[in-house]
Amino acid sequence: MNKIHELPSILADQIAAGEVVERPASVVKELVENSIDAKSTEIDITVENSGLKLIKVVDDGNGIDSSQVKTAFLRHATSKITEQRDLFRVRTLGFRGEALPSISSVSNVLMKTSTGSIGTQIEYKGGKLVEQKAAESRKGTTVEVRSLFYNTPARLKYLSSPNTELAKISDIVNRLALSHPEVAFSFISNGRELLRTSGRGDLRQVLGAIYGVKTVAKLAPISAEGMDIKVAGFVSLPELTRSSRNYISLILNGRFIRNYPLTKAVIEGYGSKLMIGRFPIAVVKVDIDPALIDVNVHPTKQEVRISDEPEIGKLIVGAIKQMLSDKQLIPDATRDFKKPFNVMPRQFDVSTADQEQTNQPLFEADPAPMVTADQPDVTPVVVKTKADLNSPAVAQFDELMQAEPSAVPIFEDAGDPPVPPVSTLNRQKEPEQSELVSESGFPSLQYIGQIHGTYLVAESPDSMYLVDQHAAQERINYEHYRKAIGEVSDDQQNLLVPIVLDYSTSDFLLINEHLDLLRTLGIHLEQFGQNSFIVREHPMWFKAGQEEDTIKEMIDWILSDHKISVAAFREKTAIMMSCKRAIKANHHLDERQAVALLQRLPECENPYNCPHGRPVLVKFTNEDIEKMFKRIQDPHHTDQEIL
Repeated sequence: MNKIHELPSILADQIAAGEVVERPASVVKELVENSIDAKSTEIDITVENSGLKLIKVVDDGNGIDSSQVKTAFLRHATSKITEQRDLFRVRTLGFRGEALPSISSVSNVLMKTSTGSIGTQIEYKGGKLVEQKAAESRKGTTVEVRSLFYNTPARLKYLSSPNTELAKISDIVNRLALSHPEVAFSFISNGRELLRTSGRGDLRQVLGAIYGVKTVAKLAPISAEGMDIKVAGFVSLPELTRSSRNYISLILNGRFIRNYPLTKAVIEGYGSKLMIGRFPIAVVKVDIDPALIDVNVHPTKQEVRISDEPEIGKLIVGAIKQMLSDKQLIPDATRDFKKPFNVMPRQFDVSTADQEQTNQPLFEADPAPMVTADQPDVTPVVVKTKADLNSPAVAQFDELMQAEPSAVPIFEDAGDPPVPPVSTLNRQKEPEQSELVSESGFPSLQYIGQIHGTYLVAESPDSMYLVDQHAAQERINYEHYRKAIGEVSDDQQNLLVPIVLDYSTSDFLLINEHLDLLRTLGIHLEQFGQNSFIVREHPMWFKAGQEEDTIKEMIDWILSDHKISVAAFREKTAIMMSCKRAIKANHHLDERQAVALLQRLPECENPYNCPHGRPVLVKFTNEDIEKMFKRIQDPHHTDQEIL
């Protein structure tokens, strides 16, 4: 049996680094928090190769006295607490004294620091002191971390791609900037500036630097106060949403935290005003007596215990509800008409996703054909009096209309067989018994009527059926789009006004990593300035008027599932497009449209369920109906005849 022994200090530091320094973003977080605790007003962050080659943090804070610089690299050495009771009134971001020794044990660290007099330079390599000497006297601290994880190659193996790691660093910097708008931040990666804030204490300005001016225009302030608790911040209007909770930032006493009950309170504040699966953009700052929280529960200090958590949740819910009650929540329907057509690229209007209409017209008017020299002039037919109905012009118009196709298909395929005129629907011959069931076993349905603009009533010789019209067309459209999306085609529709999409730096980097995946579906994003993409064309199968919403929704899937496969991406796209173009509930169909829907349904591979798994139709046999009307009695009632 091995003897119990004390671990060497370097090995102990490397073990501690496993908790504190998970990835390059963890190093940036610890160093920037130290700079904030040092009362810095300007913090410059520079990284190379996603932080693996270099992480450099420069601040103008208080600096470290030359006599204490070496002590700062010892485990559990800190200036922020001195006794046990200090743990329950922590006002700084750091207090454990683990960051610097943990970082230096897995990298090469060079620090230059000064309190305003003679400065000090100290260098560590793999946890071992290399050199300490006098340096320049600029007040503040500069820390350079190079060759991160060079001596722990197993850690490198579990890191994500460079873009993903850079996105995580950007996300951390964004959260810190939101937590401290009074500090001027700059963030540069490989010579490219990704973020710059003014440090004027204006949270709205920081939000604009991260999310863009268009997004900030749709954020509203909230505020509320309780006993020893103050809540403030900005939340988005219900029309501006994202596909994940990652855009909800909770800041407790200047510290970004993760807390499910408080995140849930933010969503609860919207009530039923958010669509299912959509989440707001929110920055909620909570100031509370430090004695009411315990930050010493997690190495990264992002999880805390709060004694008044339910009360804070109530304040957040109330503040958001109050904001929504004071706001005009009807989106501006004319905003798309205000977009300029002849403008410079950066002036394109980037609006958020429009709320989907709940009762769209079943047919979409075809665009007016362009008149060419070969087309004859068309003279309009004008009827002013009853006598005009017998004019040659009306007779000619009637002949033309008789030659027109009898119906416009409500589905995507143009090659569908025409539906017979309404006047002949009820005169069709009775089908043979062999025609009553399709090859797939699906019954041949005869249309009877519609209920509440939502369900179709149909019959077969031995049963009655209720068909969910939305689910039915969703299934039909889904199988069409699944085939259309799987076919690689170069057919693209050029946009008269290109679409410009703005994202935060972290989102921009993740999207940039998946451009090839988007191209497989015919979506070509071009980089357009800082953190923006421009779209100049789109696949022909996009629904007119919903191009921007469709592209944004597809990009949201990538942001919420970084490892989505091509097959899963196509599947989700087919389901989304089928739902967007399906008939909605409370939409009344005429007889021709209903019959066309029932004729197309048996052609599906699976006519029984919509793409989400809901049933398309339910069946009532003649026996079921007779039982409901008591026309079939229990055996002990067989002596009573039901007429």
